[in-house]
Amino acid sequence: MGIASFGERLEKVYRLADELEAHRDELVELAIRDIGFSFRDNHQEISVSVERLKMCWRVEEILAGRRPICQEDQQEVALALSYNGSAWLNIVIATIFLAGNRVRVKFSSKGSDIARLLESIYFPIFGREVTFDYRPGREFIEWAIRDECVRAICVFGTERTVLPYKEEVLAHGKRLIFEGPGSDPFIVLNDASLEDAIQDLYEAKYSYSGQTCTAPENIYVQKGIYHDFLEAFVEKSRQAKVGDPWDPDTIVTPLGSPLAVENIKRQLEDAKKRGGRIVLGGKVDGNLVFPTIVADATPDMLGVQEETFGPVSFVIPFDAPSEAISMAKRNRYGLRAAVYGGEEAEKIASALKGEPYMHEVPDIVFGKFGTVSVNEPRSESWRGAFVVKAVGGYGYSGWEWDAVGETFKLKQGPKFLSLETTVLEA
Repeated sequence: MGIASFGERLEKVYRLADELEAHRDELVELAIRDIGFSFRDNHQEISVSVERLKMCWRVEEILAGRRPICQEDQQEVALALSYNGSAWLNIVIATIFLAGNRVRVKFSSKGSDIARLLESIYFPIFGREVTFDYRPGREFIEWAIRDECVRAICVFGTERTVLPYKEEVLAHGKRLIFEGPGSDPFIVLNDASLEDAIQDLYEAKYSYSGQTCTAPENIYVQKGIYHDFLEAFVEKSRQAKVGDPWDPDTIVTPLGSPLAVENIKRQLEDAKKRGGRIVLGGKVDGNLVFPTIVADATPDMLGVQEETFGPVSFVIPFDAPSEAISMAKRNRYGLRAAVYGGEEAEKIASALKGEPYMHEVPDIVFGKFGTVSVNEPRSESWRGAFVVKAVGGYGYSGWEWDAVGETFKLKQGPKFLSLETTVLEA
């Protein structure tokens, strides 16, 4: 593989972190231009990415007793990335590389200029150990499934993209690791700190204009504080500056996906037909979706059932904690959930939380979540993600199809891509 030790691989990752910092301004400019994320979010993303790359020394312990899935020089792991990010995607590349694998990476076509800048950064550090691929996404995935030199495939995207390939993955004896969407429940009990809950919701909801898999979407609020919560959340959301992504004070910018905009329009029309009240926003100007809050939402609304992927919140009242649990479990996805409140909050979290690490399941599991935080902001519960915190979940939020051995295995739950691109030492 050309690199003898974990220490030598780690040194290359540290050099990458330094180069990302050195190219900060260029990366921010390209991310604003190509993807449309705000100046503020892009700068923060680079800082977080550098921080996580610098903590990659801790990956060595995770990989104890393992060897890379790629054992020959021509073998590699194929990695297809989503459009909603730039700098953080380097963490994913780095952790697979740290496992001892060669990596062939495909950025979204929206980020092709970002990919070319990163390729110019990577080559002097990694040489041919990390290569960039520019063919269309579906063509890349189909090639990866069929090429015998590709030992594992990692795909970030939607379940609609990946599900059609199951039989082909099995036929070619591949391991496919899928990281998918989320439609995260955010539960607030009567005895919650409104100030803490709303501050976390504001930051998690409007970061990247809601275009993250861990953005809260379905907000379940106990009836005893429902009206106070709505009033406070609306007032807080009015503070989010909307518009020019180049303005350092802007929070909400145009969405990167026209399809997401059309879905949001459809979801808002459906909500109004079903009795929802738009108490803030509802305005869509081109790809710019203004912060929107739908009150009196119900579980049968499209916006509650689907991923929104924008700055839109559906607020649903409930009576007893058991009702909140039941509604939260009625979810196609299972990436992350958050609960704010007293003793009952811990009970709700226990009912929603899946296993600590990915495990074999007989079929897709719904009603469980990979990460459940209690009275903790997303910035804390997601700290060290992909490096020292396993990421992933249940439902259509992600899985692993493992057909490398003699039997097929379906696995779900939080995972390290570094660990999942290795096998046990013989």
